[in-house]
Amino acid sequence: MSSQLPPIVNTRDVATPLFGAFIPQGWKMELVSVEGAQAKWQKAVDIAVLSEQLGYDSIWVYDHFHNVPKAAHEAVFECWTTMAAISQRTSRVRLGQMVGCNSYREPSVLAKITSTIDVISGGRLDWGIGAGWYEHEYKGYGFEFPRPKERIGMLRESVEIVKSMWTQADTTYEGKHYTLHGAQCDPKPLQSPHPPIWIGGGGEQLTLRVVARHADCSNFGGKPDEWARKREILKGHCAAVGRDEETIRKTWSPEMFIRESEAEIIAGGTRSSWGEPFESWRDGNLVGTPEQVAEKIQRYLDLGCTGFIPWCSDYPSTETLELFATKVMPNFR
Repeated sequence: MSSQLPPIVNTRDVATPLFGAFIPQGWKMELVSVEGAQAKWQKAVDIAVLSEQLGYDSIWVYDHFHNVPKAAHEAVFECWTTMAAISQRTSRVRLGQMVGCNSYREPSVLAKITSTIDVISGGRLDWGIGAGWYEHEYKGYGFEFPRPKERIGMLRESVEIVKSMWTQADTTYEGKHYTLHGAQCDPKPLQSPHPPIWIGGGGEQLTLRVVARHADCSNFGGKPDEWARKREILKGHCAAVGRDEETIRKTWSPEMFIRESEAEIIAGGTRSSWGEPFESWRDGNLVGTPEQVAEKIQRYLDLGCTGFIPWCSDYPSTETLELFATKVMPNFR
């Protein structure tokens, strides 16, 4: 008798609000105050475990090698090895990348990495992928940096290859950018029909067209008016390929800073990773008291956004992470 367990069928309703959180990984210089690489790593692990305990639906990592806003020789933990390790320290929370850079790994290798992570995590992988954008990082690591149209064409082919390798015994593929001859990927992912595919980016003519054809979930940014406009464009691309846009989960990944009082918010000043002035940063992110943040969440929900994956701007402190979980998330569950 086979001991193979049945596949894990993903039945999450895309209309149900989900709340994730990035863990501190070093990319935005958030671990600079923690001394030593091992202590930085332990902080990342501790916050991943805490996020699960607090009731977050998912935890997320970036896929970058150099810090922002510029490379600074500060520790940045690599995406997939971090995911593998965190999968062994958690048991319920889902694990995602917002988003993986397609150019950094061959799609056939990505299929193998992702299927392995899904198995070792017990079927908890959300696969995030995007075309890539950080030119300084590309050049630093010796990757070519093609024009946007070419990078997005590579993204489309990669998603097709990974989906095939997840679900077919052998994959042969002849594309403009990639060629495979009988590629095998065993074990297959645990999730059926496959792990959710998240495509990040809001490029209106190219990226959102790939989203319409291939994504289970999308992630694009913008203040409410811009976010709503991109959703309308996505609807058009979905109509063009005969897909119901409502079957795609639409999500938003802002920076987040929460304190109990307005005075504390003002005193904190801008915590933008990109040096954005305070008022502009506050307007475009989840910055405020729990009540103010809940109001902004509701505004995006009304626009059709049903996934929120913030990055806490006060890391390595967990005050924002905890306030969001205890005083904001319960309003929507």
